[in-house]
Amino acid sequence: MIYSDLYRVLAYHFEDEQLLITALTHRSVGTPNNERLEFLGDALLNCIMAKVLFERFSDAREGELTRLRANLVKRDALVKIAYQLELGKYLLLGSGELKTGGEQRTSILSDSVEAVIGAIYLDSDIQTCQSVVVKLWDKLLRNLPQQMKDPKTRLQEYLQSQQKSLPAYKIFKVKGSPHSQLFEVKCTIPGLKKPTYGNGGTRRSAEQSAAEKALGILNVK
Repeated sequence: MIYSDLYRVLAYHFEDEQLLITALTHRSVGTPNNERLEFLGDALLNCIMAKVLFERFSDAREGELTRLRANLVKRDALVKIAYQLELGKYLLLGSGELKTGGEQRTSILSDSVEAVIGAIYLDSDIQTCQSVVVKLWDKLLRNLPQQMKDPKTRLQEYLQSQQKSLPAYKIFKVKGSPHSQLFEVKCTIPGLKKPTYGNGGTRRSAEQSAAEKALGILNVK
């Protein structure tokens, strides 16, 4: 089989094409198959997405990052990537799977995407593998549900999209005892006539509150 179109969409060319063939071989064919590469690719995808989200959402908490990652590595996301790559037409399936339309089965497609990621890593290195994955997931990363992003992140992304200066946060007041403090933070954005203010039990929560109010003034949903 010729893989030139797949290489083009992947933006990656395998040095050892046998790795790609194994990644596309379902267990119904026999051995070797893609189950071990799927295991490796699953771990790599989770690691790569964790790193990308950690870097892009500097103020997000562990739970928020976990939800975002789950949205990117779930079966639906993997199937979208499989369709993007037209992976179904390259799969090697046993006769039973071929008869029952295995090339379109979501479980097979999603597993094969993970296997291809594992194969790319073995054929190259972690940096190259990450680069390929991030490019493939570009649209999904850009279209993460806005409600899963915290107000500071949403405000920053909006201002960047408008080529405007980023907001400046400053503690305006601190009230209460050391063990029960209430922070008031001022958020200043060039172009807005007045700063916004937010309150919270921590500096971070106060900043998020101020960012939320700024989003309201800017009418950003």
